[in-house]
Amino acid sequence: MTVVGLPQFGSRTRAPAASGETGADLPRWPLAAMFVLFPVWWALGVGEIAWIPLAAVMVLYMVRTGRYRVPRGYGLWLLFLLLMLLSVIGIDAPDRFVGFVYRVLSYLTVTVVFMYVYNARNTLTVRYVLGVLTVFWVYVVVGGYLGLLFPQFSFTTPFAYVVPEALKANEIIGEMTVRRLTSYNPDSWVPAEPRPTAPFLYANGWGNVYSMLLPIVVAYAGMLRGWRLVLLFIGIAASVVPAYLTLNRGMFVGIGVAVLYAGIRLAIAGQTRVLLSVLAIAAVLIAGGVALDVGTRVEARIESSPSTEDRFQLYTETIERSLESPMFGYGAPRPSSVAGAPSVGTQGQVWMVMFSHGFPALVMFLGWLLWSFAVTIRSREPAVIALNTTLLVILVEVFYYGVLPDGLILSMAAAGLAMRAQTPSLGER
Repeated sequence: MTVVGLPQFGSRTRAPAASGETGADLPRWPLAAMFVLFPVWWALGVGEIAWIPLAAVMVLYMVRTGRYRVPRGYGLWLLFLLLMLLSVIGIDAPDRFVGFVYRVLSYLTVTVVFMYVYNARNTLTVRYVLGVLTVFWVYVVVGGYLGLLFPQFSFTTPFAYVVPEALKANEIIGEMTVRRLTSYNPDSWVPAEPRPTAPFLYANGWGNVYSMLLPIVVAYAGMLRGWRLVLLFIGIAASVVPAYLTLNRGMFVGIGVAVLYAGIRLAIAGQTRVLLSVLAIAAVLIAGGVALDVGTRVEARIESSPSTEDRFQLYTETIERSLESPMFGYGAPRPSSVAGAPSVGTQGQVWMVMFSHGFPALVMFLGWLLWSFAVTIRSREPAVIALNTTLLVILVEVFYYGVLPDGLILSMAAAGLAMRAQTPSLGER
């Protein structure tokens, strides 16, 4: 498949077999089913767990074709998985064990997605994967608009009728049984505007996925011509409305970092045409922020909500209690000692890993993210620069967003796509 105007890698229809590479090509459909069919999984109530059986299918294909190489440095992630599994010794209640099992399966799922994308070099081309992720981004934007138009809409999913009643008491599973478009409560004593969440559970999840996908969408736009390009740029401009009205301060930071970093990288690489597109999008973002008076809205939210102070107190408690079980953590978040506060080990993936799985696991987790970013930083190709930018965004946002599974699965797909062009597989030279 030819990508006009971009240097090519991984987009051949058939490449010579590498050392140790056997069997047929890995098919595209499992990855496409994860992202292109996501609205179906969301409406059924299984959007947060549909990745898991599809990842199992990917494993079967890799075993059948004999393609399951990994890049150097992947041991960091595998060590994290081992330490995460060992943290089960800290689980002290059945409902926390349910959450632990879900997180284990989610971590294994993102592991498989990385390996699948990394090994499917002939079928999952750069253009194809970026296109699939752009479709996913469109769903995010549409979900944002639906939330703004119908802030109080909700419905009971089919999943609610098949899941055992005992499991509905679990927070995550309970929220999967009823779908909402926003995190809006008109009866709340704190006045707040509707914040879009669909097709995710939380507004922060929406902001995390949107900001991680934006560099990828811009890169894919650079591969298009004619009316498709015009339509996608209109979509990018239109997406500013729900993005800003989520009032996700963390998302604003992530997008700001992405625009600045990508602009510098593209300027250094001499990619003038793509750089002009990024600058044009930056201008749209600024104009949208002014038109929607985002500064005033964010200030009003900060004044009416103690979230910043609450987070600082929660992070302090998380560190203090993590020091009491530093090696393997507690297996899962636990209630805070402050009445009404969120559970300790939430409000950010870094704090989740630290509290639930211990400091060594945190070192491996952040080490893998840093390694993925570092080894994909050399490329001068716009597509890889975009993927590398996405990896930078998650590095910034793991400190205040929970990124499992949605954000982490995106980062693994981006890393697998970029790293296969930048790093040799184990056993290769």
